[in-house]
Amino acid sequence: MKDLPVRERTLPRVLEQQAAALGDRVFLDYKGEKTVSFFELNDRANRYANGFREYGIEKGVKVAVMLPNCPEYLYIWFGLAKLGAVMAPVNTAQKGRLLQYIIDQSDAEAVVVESVWLPRITEIADGLKKVKSIFVRGQSDVSVRGVRLKSLDELEHYAPEPTKVEVRHSDPMTILFTSGTTGPSKGVVMSHHYYYHAARTIGAGMGDGPDDVLYTCLPLFHVNAQVCTVVSAMIFDARAALYEHFSAGRFWDEVRRSKATVFLALGAMGNILTKARPDEADRDHNVRLAMVVPPPEDLEAFERRFGLRVVYETFGMTEGIVTPPQIAEPRRPGCCGRPTRAMEVRIVDEYDNVVDVRQVGEITIRPREPYTMMSEYYRMPEATLEAFRNLWFHTGDLGWMDEDGYLYFYGRKKESIRRRGENISAFEVERIVNEHPCVLESAAVPAPSELGEDDLRIVVVLKEGERLKPEELIGFCESRMAYYMVPRYVDFRAELPKTPTQRVEKYKLQAEGCTAETWDRESAGYRLERNRV
Repeated sequence: MKDLPVRERTLPRVLEQQAAALGDRVFLDYKGEKTVSFFELNDRANRYANGFREYGIEKGVKVAVMLPNCPEYLYIWFGLAKLGAVMAPVNTAQKGRLLQYIIDQSDAEAVVVESVWLPRITEIADGLKKVKSIFVRGQSDVSVRGVRLKSLDELEHYAPEPTKVEVRHSDPMTILFTSGTTGPSKGVVMSHHYYYHAARTIGAGMGDGPDDVLYTCLPLFHVNAQVCTVVSAMIFDARAALYEHFSAGRFWDEVRRSKATVFLALGAMGNILTKARPDEADRDHNVRLAMVVPPPEDLEAFERRFGLRVVYETFGMTEGIVTPPQIAEPRRPGCCGRPTRAMEVRIVDEYDNVVDVRQVGEITIRPREPYTMMSEYYRMPEATLEAFRNLWFHTGDLGWMDEDGYLYFYGRKKESIRRRGENISAFEVERIVNEHPCVLESAAVPAPSELGEDDLRIVVVLKEGERLKPEELIGFCESRMAYYMVPRYVDFRAELPKTPTQRVEKYKLQAEGCTAETWDRESAGYRLERNRV
């Protein structure tokens, strides 16, 4: 697809143009079980748009979506985009207070939810401020007082005529919530042009084209699967192969079944695949290129074993793409690549002064072109201004640049823990742990993981006279937070190390690490229920 004029860079325009040009050509391959053509996706998006509009969803209205990877996710997403409505994807592991916060903070007037997770919505329904309608995928006999429940299937039966809503490239399309590293999760407002720019930048860096099949098992509630797979495949006339979730045992079978030529892997996925038992079919696939961030510990061994090339030279976040994927020769260990032409990058000290070459500081960015990064943090003007202080967006990440202008990642300045590809907010973990009646205070800190990235350790101070077993605390957490947030390690202490201003000195807790007294739920045989409602 040729590059569009700036004002035409909207998702509805891209889909309509591709549906007209490519028609019955397959765009989506879902698990090798169902295919959807460009024409069919446009048809379903129109039907869903007309159906949503029948229930009062118009331009600017927010809709929270809590679904697994499935074709309907795309029908909803593109259908809402055609209305100029705003989708707020929800991590399917969320529950309780955090789920309520995300739905309320996004001002969602409707929720689309998988039937198995509907009870999570009913539990918080009385606290939801604006929700008027709930669309359910699948069968359910649950009712919610004061809220209209509809089957998502009903939207299939509306007229396929295109909507006549004027959607601009600068209009917001999605609100994606961050992990809330220093406080409550922030809703990142992303325009149609942001998606177009990011997908074209990433797809060009990966060399995507009409002969490619872009495989993903990453969730559609994350920007990676949305931009790097779905929108990139659409813009570059490629096919998107969508699977439900990552499984080391099924990964290569899915890649082979889909005839994938490109895949993206995040977090510990590269190391997990590396540590799997070698198989004579390891090279039996069509993959030419993979983006693996961070790269496997032994990158060259990974490439030799699986017979493909790995791109790891990239740096970005939900808020914006900083360095596009690229293969630089010679390779520079730890390098994230060179910044895209649309983005300025500076490394600064704590006073926002630019530091010298090869000196570590905070990575700050500034777009050279409008709507090439996030528009704002939704309903958080103070947080938006703080992030953009001195006219530069502060990423909260540390890094340095070499003499040739290449960026290197050093570490996270923000208090964030990354486990199995998920960013975990220590603030939110502590808030839930501290709700336990026996807990006085707590501190969540990262602990090294044998799979790469981090595991989560919680250090707890109990109230005077109280007793609590580690497994009891973990059970409390499991019922109130997403499975990936549940701590692996538990330590009980009489007190936490603090500064004179009563800030917990977490670096001390992290430095001491796990000890002989640390309780490990995996060693204790405690197993989490991932799909627990």
